[in-house]
Amino acid sequence: MPIASDLPRLARTRPAPRAGIVHFGPGAFFRAFIAPFTQEAMDAAGGDWGIIAVALRNGQARDQLKPQGCAYTALTLAPDGPKRQMIDCITDVLVAPESPETVLETLADPAIKIVTLTITEKGYGHDPATGQLNPDLPDMAHDLACPDAPRSAPGFIVAALARRRAAGVAPFSVISCDNLAGNGAILRAVILGLARTDDPALADWIAAHGAFPATMVDRITPAMPEAEAARLAQEAGINDAAITHYEPFRQWIIAADFVGGARPAWDRVGAQIVGDVAPFEAMKLRCLNGAHSALAYLGLAAGHATVAAAVADPALRGFIAALWAEEVIPTLAPPEGADPTAYCAALIARFANPAIAHRLAQIAMDGSQKLGPRILSPMATHLAQGRATSRLAMVVAAWMHHLSGPHLADPMADTLRARAGDPAALMALSAIFPPVLADDPRFRAQIIAAWDKIAAQGVQAALV
Repeated sequence: MPIASDLPRLARTRPAPRAGIVHFGPGAFFRAFIAPFTQEAMDAAGGDWGIIAVALRNGQARDQLKPQGCAYTALTLAPDGPKRQMIDCITDVLVAPESPETVLETLADPAIKIVTLTITEKGYGHDPATGQLNPDLPDMAHDLACPDAPRSAPGFIVAALARRRAAGVAPFSVISCDNLAGNGAILRAVILGLARTDDPALADWIAAHGAFPATMVDRITPAMPEAEAARLAQEAGINDAAITHYEPFRQWIIAADFVGGARPAWDRVGAQIVGDVAPFEAMKLRCLNGAHSALAYLGLAAGHATVAAAVADPALRGFIAALWAEEVIPTLAPPEGADPTAYCAALIARFANPAIAHRLAQIAMDGSQKLGPRILSPMATHLAQGRATSRLAMVVAAWMHHLSGPHLADPMADTLRARAGDPAALMALSAIFPPVLADDPRFRAQIIAAWDKIAAQGVQAALV
């Protein structure tokens, strides 16, 4: 992002901590969530938990952070105005395509106890329908053919674990922090699938000694336009190329599964370490992320640009309230101590926060990866119990209509565009629609009815 040359550049004000974590994907969510949690944990309880960030595609994050000593300004966007915090737990930023050997050496260092990831759903190299390694994806095919010269985060992890095993060093814990149902199990399956193809003994060692704790993460972190970043930096009187903003709310649920028990004191600063993440994950994916997807596809079609604008639309707000009450909450096994109805009431307030300009086009990205856990999974629950799901079906139909519009950004974009306008052809894509759903005539009838309703009446009328 552009920076104002007449202002002093932000600089670190205290020594960098020793590194104990490597993080893949140093984008906005990492800077809004994992890094602040980790810094606050070290401030509260100490420990060598500095973070070495690894960018998988380009040097943008490095160019933003390294001239500032890897420190940056974090802004909590509360309704009554922003609150500022300097985050300085990042110790270095590596760019994997430029220095892959340095990345592997860093990961193999015994001081590294944890690897975290925020690489989006499409970065895991898995088949969304099965949760297993998809060897046909370009990065996975490359890493299977060239395991010592990886491109993907899973490929780097496997290659580094091979070095640690050869050196007699314990594996690190690997923690997915992406909105992916069963993220720990999916990451484990992909890592073991890659390892087993080249070295079955390595896969057995990882399976026996590694750890892939499941997580649930929650903090709304909208993309920051360059002009907004420049304005905020100007107001602060500092030249900060990595300034990040986010909502006040945050929640981190982590399964109690770490190699040797080694981890920062995240629980001292608000994270919950639990035995079973699944109920928390299901509530968040279906209530928050499912509503976000509904607002994205329906809201864009209705002419809205942001979440706040969409929930200010009475038709959309009413649709979301009924979706939660009638078709989402009944599918949940509530986590201990949680009230899904109260959770959803709080979500509406978060969505309407006037300080958060969360763009619907950003949420709508990568729908082929998101539709399953957010929308299709609760639909499957209803179908198994013989219940209809007209509103969830409406979200799927809205996504199908979205494929013909200007905002499509998806790893399956070419395939989706080729089938756009044909609900039956889209439902035949097993990578998105599991056969148990796609082959069910009740499911197909609900989707086609919703598709036809939107096509005939438009979104606003179809929501009534």
